[in-house]
Amino acid sequence: MQRLTVNSQNRRTILRASAFGMLLPSSNHLVNAQDSVGPKTRHRFCLNTATIRGQNLPLDEQFYLAKQACYDGIEPWLGDMDKYRDSGKSLNDLGKWAKDNGLAVEGCIGFPEWLSNDATRREKSLEQLKRDMEKLRELGCRRIAAPPAGATQEKNINLLEAASRFNPLAKICLQAGITPLVEIWGFSSALNRLGDALFIASECGEAGASVLADIYHLQKGGSGISGLRQLGTQSMQILHVNDYPGRVIPKDLNDSDRVFPGDGSAPWVDITKVVTETSPDCVLSLELFNRDVWKMKALDALKQGLAKMKKSFSKQ
Repeated sequence: MQRLTVNSQNRRTILRASAFGMLLPSSNHLVNAQDSVGPKTRHRFCLNTATIRGQNLPLDEQFYLAKQACYDGIEPWLGDMDKYRDSGKSLNDLGKWAKDNGLAVEGCIGFPEWLSNDATRREKSLEQLKRDMEKLRELGCRRIAAPPAGATQEKNINLLEAASRFNPLAKICLQAGITPLVEIWGFSSALNRLGDALFIASECGEAGASVLADIYHLQKGGSGISGLRQLGTQSMQILHVNDYPGRVIPKDLNDSDRVFPGDGSAPWVDITKVVTETSPDCVLSLELFNRDVWKMKALDALKQGLAKMKKSFSKQ
């Protein structure tokens, strides 16, 4: 199979100058995901673009590099989608290119303030979410993450109330054909444990809501791995994959402590067993905020991350 040899500077020029899909290589000239290292699996391996956030790349180049590095899918951030649109480029064209080249837009990372105690903030956030649905549809995005943005310092939010607040967000997303994901944040004072997310998703009154777990956040929030046994492919459609250093106690971990899977102390034998048995079709999405990774060449970081993710999920 012919491999691409465009250098980084020229590629960036091509990407920024072209109408997407016209000058970019066709799928016949890109490396297919099954050619990458690692054992065959039902899981799909995805890139959360936070992993290369520090490289400050435009959205189309993030997509291009994810495909070149042999990921099956991508999770872009809404902020990057807005910048791309504001620059005059077409999300619809980018979504078509991704589909034609076998790169699934598995999810989107946004921050609707659905859990805030301030009803006005919640309403404004939901109005913005309605506008965001158009962008996600243009890009062909399947899901959107809904962490406890706007409520990270809120305390004593009743879980039934939280589920009620999630209901209108879930309705907006599902009516647009997009799955809402209740995401845990281990550092938050609300929605920091896996059980909280599962309760909200199951009690929000809208069938189709799912949970977004994260190896780092499970450790940070104190849930651990065992609770993943209560989930399944429909209830956990995406798992954010990363690792954490064992020398740091969970409550002192921060986002920048996340490292490539296998480079930390996460129990990969247990993780592999639980996820493979209960959620065999789950999307495994690499998400780091590591400043050392941000200093790497983006393609090198993505290739290394995918290889380590596949190796970690081959642990038996």
